[in-house]
Amino acid sequence: MSRAVILTVLLVGLVVFGTSSPAWAAQLDARINPNSDESPFSMHYLKTVFIEYPNGGQLFDELQGKEWTVSGVADSSNPGVQELINKLNQKLSEDGSHAKISDLNVAYEFFLKGRNINTSIDYKVLLEGTLSGYVITQDSQRSLVDLGWRGMSVNDEINIDGVEINIPINMLRDQEPEVFNVISGTEAEQVLLRPVINADFILEQPITNWHFLFDPTGINVDAGTFGLDESISGFVVSTWTMGESSIREGRQVERVFTAEIDADERYVIRSVQSSDTANLSLIGFGALDILDDLEIVGVTPTTPEGYGTTSTGDFPIFIVYGMAGLAAVAGIAFFFVSSRSLKNEKVGQQGIDPSRLVGYQTSASSGGYQTNRGEAQLKDETDYQQTRSVYEDTAPQETT
Repeated sequence: MSRAVILTVLLVGLVVFGTSSPAWAAQLDARINPNSDESPFSMHYLKTVFIEYPNGGQLFDELQGKEWTVSGVADSSNPGVQELINKLNQKLSEDGSHAKISDLNVAYEFFLKGRNINTSIDYKVLLEGTLSGYVITQDSQRSLVDLGWRGMSVNDEINIDGVEINIPINMLRDQEPEVFNVISGTEAEQVLLRPVINADFILEQPITNWHFLFDPTGINVDAGTFGLDESISGFVVSTWTMGESSIREGRQVERVFTAEIDADERYVIRSVQSSDTANLSLIGFGALDILDDLEIVGVTPTTPEGYGTTSTGDFPIFIVYGMAGLAAVAGIAFFFVSSRSLKNEKVGQQGIDPSRLVGYQTSASSGGYQTNRGEAQLKDETDYQQTRSVYEDTAPQETT
């Protein structure tokens, strides 16, 4: 596949990511194959900066109604991307990981839109690449895989084809110098110096707190008849996910940093990032462990004999089935009670209590007639206004 096609697909992925909802600050997706020297990963970074000018002023004059986009793509042949790879690998090494990024494609997009009361700037960076060196040791029984590479972060400037993609204030410096001059040297500048390429929280959240599931499809005898990927044939697939509020992970909230500027008017600068998310798949059954303060996972092709958990925390599978059984019993009871209530409505007594009725003889005089049907009326006039004949309201006919 040509580089042009790869970069086109990468740019399309950035557009799709940018238009999806909800938006995450950093989102990791990786699928690690212990039986391969390399595995693919992708990392999305997103940050939004708001410049608020509720009372107008110089920033309103500069930004109101303005709109522009700066975007681009680059691969590992680009000097800026090579610098980014080196800095990312340096960070992984500082975190104690043995893994390295061996290839990387970068797509970025920065979009400014000025409005009447504020201006927003969306910073989006997408990294797609190849990870190598994650297998610590391997034998015929199992593999030990390094998981300490998750914090892909860079604190320095990264220039790609003349565009600085990591420090938010630099985009204002290059595209909106008048706005930059107002912000420079203030507390708001510190808010905009926080880098875009930062996934430290994904590393700081212990993977033992992530949700864990395994998929045994690959070990089914007839799995190959359904077009199963050969890489997982004969293996289970372990998956860890993070990003939702829970007892284990804690409450996930937006990270918001705010600062005010007192210039010709009062301005407010806000940097907003949603909570980070991650999805890590590993071919084989993974058992987490710690090695010299480094998070690792021991991988075997299949689950250990007698293993009966479905998620981190040794949650017994019989409890899952028991809860499902209770739900089924509750559903059956609900339909049984509903059915009986419906039958009672169909065959039970409706309307006036018969004990309050008395039969009477209909008229047999001239012009009248009798039928075989009985006639009845209330014994007393209780609720008479609800049961009286509508003909009693008919006005008497005038005779001539």
